[in-house]
Amino acid sequence: MAKQPMLKFVSVGRDMPEKRGADVRREDFHEIYAEFAAEKAKEQSSRCSQCGVPYCQSHCPLHNNIPDWLRMTATGRLQEAYQISQETNTFPEICGRICPQDRLCEGNCVIEQSGHGTVTIGAVEKYITDTAWEKGWVEDIKPMSERAESVGIIGAGPGGLAAADRLRRAGVQVTVYDRYDRAGGLLTYGIPGFKLEKDVVMRRIEQLEKAGVKFVLNCNVGEDLTFQAIRGQHDSVLIATGVYKTRNLGGPGAGSKGIVRAIDYLTASNRASFGDDVPEHEDGSLFAKGKKVVVIGGGDTAMDCVRTAIRQGATSVKCLYRRDRANMPGSQREVQNAEEEGVEFVWMAAPKGFTGDPVTGVIVQRMRLGQPDATGRRSPEPIEGAEYNEDADLVIKALGFEPEELPTLWGEPELPVTRWGTIKADFRTGRTDLEDVYAVGDIVRGASLVVWAIKDGRDAADAMIKVFDSQAASVAAE
Repeated sequence: MAKQPMLKFVSVGRDMPEKRGADVRREDFHEIYAEFAAEKAKEQSSRCSQCGVPYCQSHCPLHNNIPDWLRMTATGRLQEAYQISQETNTFPEICGRICPQDRLCEGNCVIEQSGHGTVTIGAVEKYITDTAWEKGWVEDIKPMSERAESVGIIGAGPGGLAAADRLRRAGVQVTVYDRYDRAGGLLTYGIPGFKLEKDVVMRRIEQLEKAGVKFVLNCNVGEDLTFQAIRGQHDSVLIATGVYKTRNLGGPGAGSKGIVRAIDYLTASNRASFGDDVPEHEDGSLFAKGKKVVVIGGGDTAMDCVRTAIRQGATSVKCLYRRDRANMPGSQREVQNAEEEGVEFVWMAAPKGFTGDPVTGVIVQRMRLGQPDATGRRSPEPIEGAEYNEDADLVIKALGFEPEELPTLWGEPELPVTRWGTIKADFRTGRTDLEDVYAVGDIVRGASLVVWAIKDGRDAADAMIKVFDSQAASVAAE
């Protein structure tokens, strides 16, 4: 009888790839986790219980066939594991690095619920596709035949790139417009290298360029090119701009010099990692070296900022969050990594104002948790008279992002938006009320996860192809 290759969670403990020591990793922007060795990937994959109703799969926005590619990995059939993985995910090696697995697949693993520790799904997913690139299993995108239809995609982030990949594989002509000088959006300029090294993103963009996707960079829609001009050049348009407008802080001194936006701070750091000249680093306005840094916010962007500040040589880094640890939106794994690297978290604390211009401190209001709000989370309330001053030379606002006013910026008042400023679009297809205009990702959902943007981009691409096929069939029938 063949030896059972799976269900080893009872005898084999959970094990993550080796993590570089905090003292070493805080000195650079390289990824902090080493790669799984082949045998370790097999061993960890073999812990999967192959349950009949895989909650890991149902709680993944892309519904990745996780049990099957874990089984393939456990039995040494790695190329098949890669084929299964890339069937449902355009960028599995990116999701393996940056998805909050503790809130999605791993957080819903059945053996985790039984006390045996979750399967290390994200680390195995990363290992599978990294190995596929290394072994040459990742094939060029070569459509079976070219189509006449053309799609213009506004935004070269994960949603736009996922749609571009899907459309090109079907032979559709694709042009991607983006405001930055490099494609990738958030993946390139918003996420630090210690979570996602940039060559991982650049090779995907090169794959798309090689496949015939055209990139029009340094292009601000509404300024360099009108939305109507893009609509006139293409059969369909996909809006995948993301959300980049920073939520503002109030209170005395909120406009002081030295209080900066998280997106500006992270973009400057990532540009420096590419070797670009960054004037804001030279003049110190977006550089933490030698400074007391306070980051305000509790999401993953805040975690990116505090860990970047540590690497830049800040003398101290503190993160203020108005709720407690259990109620913060960011990944607990990222909080742990930040604490190991020297970040201090100040829970139940909110900024009430700022001293100095340039800023010299944050007036901190102590908070407590009151009654639950509409979402069920307990609302933070100020504690009367409980205030103090926190010294700061650099304050980074990481309070989340809101949509820009696209109908105004683009001179397109007919573009349908919600009361929050997000674009109204069908969640299954991305279609808007404007003919042949689609929208996906954060500009529809509000600030969300990369994996949701990938799903939306794929779904919208499939919806467009279905429309093109229907139109072609109608023409043929006439």
